[in-house]
Amino acid sequence: MTRNHRVWYPGAIYHITARGNRKNNLFRDRKDFIHYLGLVQRAKEKTPFTLHSYCLMPNHVHLIIGTLDNSPSDIIHYIHSIYARYFNRKYNYVGHVFQDRYYAKLINNSKQLIDTSSYIHLNPVKSKYSKQPEDYHWSSYKSFITAGYKSIVDTQKILSNLGDHPYEKYKFYVETKFNIKDWNQRI
Repeated sequence: MTRNHRVWYPGAIYHITARGNRKNNLFRDRKDFIHYLGLVQRAKEKTPFTLHSYCLMPNHVHLIIGTLDNSPSDIIHYIHSIYARYFNRKYNYVGHVFQDRYYAKLINNSKQLIDTSSYIHLNPVKSKYSKQPEDYHWSSYKSFITAGYKSIVDTQKILSNLGDHPYEKYKFYVETKFNIKDWNQRI
């Protein structure tokens, strides 16, 4: 069976997701998360792209990337092939670490970009890993609500759509759009 051809052009923005094989965890300890983020940083240097937003969950990843001169396939292949070798060596495994091919959804406009970013930042809350998105350590959410917060993400494209006081507006948007208080009552 042939794979569907993915649309790619310089400047395209994608929501990338990838899951652990058989839904197993990709990250088992703090060092695994750190190693993956280090690979993302290295990939930004080797195959330049813009990382707009991210969230690393124990068994899957969400990345919003903007391409420059390299396709998403080049970028993700670099990150995931090195991470898979690291993971298999560390845990004495053989075979696939990631389930299937990564998923890439083309983001077509600013509204979709903000919605996707807020969706991935609320993923830890929805999955009951934290009560508030700012409490989850392995996402870029703090970069969007705290001016001057050091991170590997470029928040400019998303926050520039929010006008004055973008950090406060992004936080308000995330918390009200997805009604975070209702989710916390279920925890």
